[in-house]
Amino acid sequence: MTVEELLEQYAAGVLNFSGIELSEANLSGSKLSGVNLSDANLSVVNLSGANLSEANLSNAKLNVARLSGVNLCSAILNNASLNVANLIRADLSRAQLQGASLIRTELIRADLSRADLFQANLTSADLREGTLRQANLRNANLNEAVLRGASLTGANLEMANLNATDLSRCDITGANLRDAELRQANLSHANLSGADLSGANLRWADLSGANLRWADLSGAKLSGANLIGADLSNANLTNTSLVHANLTQAKLIRAEWIGADLTGATLTGAKLYATSRFGLKTEGMICEWVDLSPTGDRSIIQKFHADDSRDFFNETPPTIRIIVDAALEHEANFALAGAYYQIAQEYRGLKQPPSMESGRRRTIFTFRVDSDEALFPTAYIAILPFVDAASTQKNILQIVEMINTEVVANPDLKSFKSPHMVKQLNMLLEQTMSKATTIKEMKKNLEVAAKLNFCKAPSQIILTNSSAQTLIVYDNPNFGKRFINRSSLNTSVYDDQSNEPTKYILPSLNMVIDFVKGFHYISH
Repeated sequence: MTVEELLEQYAAGVLNFSGIELSEANLSGSKLSGVNLSDANLSVVNLSGANLSEANLSNAKLNVARLSGVNLCSAILNNASLNVANLIRADLSRAQLQGASLIRTELIRADLSRADLFQANLTSADLREGTLRQANLRNANLNEAVLRGASLTGANLEMANLNATDLSRCDITGANLRDAELRQANLSHANLSGADLSGANLRWADLSGANLRWADLSGAKLSGANLIGADLSNANLTNTSLVHANLTQAKLIRAEWIGADLTGATLTGAKLYATSRFGLKTEGMICEWVDLSPTGDRSIIQKFHADDSRDFFNETPPTIRIIVDAALEHEANFALAGAYYQIAQEYRGLKQPPSMESGRRRTIFTFRVDSDEALFPTAYIAILPFVDAASTQKNILQIVEMINTEVVANPDLKSFKSPHMVKQLNMLLEQTMSKATTIKEMKKNLEVAAKLNFCKAPSQIILTNSSAQTLIVYDNPNFGKRFINRSSLNTSVYDDQSNEPTKYILPSLNMVIDFVKGFHYISH
């Protein structure tokens, strides 16, 4: 069949030209919307500027075809062969290309928005500045393809092969790259914010200057990767392998990376404000200094000498434990949730609700804080819903006074990391006391909680600093004695806490000083 015959029959309403032989034909500018060219041989054909929207080209051969500017919107090209074809500026939006072969195909500035390229072969294809928004590239082969400056926002690249692919300056915001193969890929200055890269293989990939804010890299393999100047703020790096990765001046503000392997990695100049520093593997890590300022402007620098960085990156999270000598009841659980919600509205240091461990006899509330200096002030606030609050707060004030007295008596005392530490502690506590007064006056939930038997039960308050040292700031004399016959007191075990019949014993000065010596204070 000749080109003229095909066009004549199409004009007469014939759409089915399945299996037609038209290699090297010139159909440029033709209007063939909805035509059926499945299984056709269209190799080396010229379809530049043609309209093939909604056409069926499944299993068709279009190798070395000229398709620049062609309209293939919503066309079916499943298992079609388009190797070395010219599809520059082609419209393939919503096209179906499942299993299609596009080896070394030119797709510069082509529109593949919402196209289905499941298991398609795009090896060495040129997709520079292409649009692949929300495209399905699951299991696709993009080995050594060029996508520089392309848009892949919301695309599905799960388990895709992007080995040595050029994705530099791409917009990959919110894309799914779970378990993708990205070994030696170029992602420099790419925007991967909110992308899912969990389990992906990024060994030796170039991510320098990349935007990985809020990205999920949990379990990803980044061994040997270049992350110089990358923004990983709020990223999930849980159990991520960063062996020998270069994180020089990378932004890791509020990143989560418990279980990450930083063996042999370089972190000099990394921005680590509000980033946890425990549960990490840091053997052989290189780090001369880190930036701990809230905005990463180098206003707070921590310098390291020799093995100082190893201690810094292996701290224990500072915690406050409130151990209540009673099993938690539903009513108390509800009341405390409300109380801590209201406290958090006034006290920003209580960012997260406590973790809770409820047993048959005791209940443990654990609060995590960002720094050692926040331990005493946060404990002062956290105990508010309980009857033991007044006694605990009194102990905290006396312990801090012991620290102040010791510093005044021994101005050259080397027990503390910095002379500013005590000043910072006092300032935080003073602000907290003011907040506590406001909370007690305004928050009705505290009154509800305080009336419950659970909140009247004896308690222990234990602080753990970043050096894993503990300090009991309050231990109710009746803690652990709930089964003793106390009928002579003519009161229940829960009703006499406010009477303070027994003198509360403070920890010794040596215990307090040793505890404070274990603080990791950040110098300004």
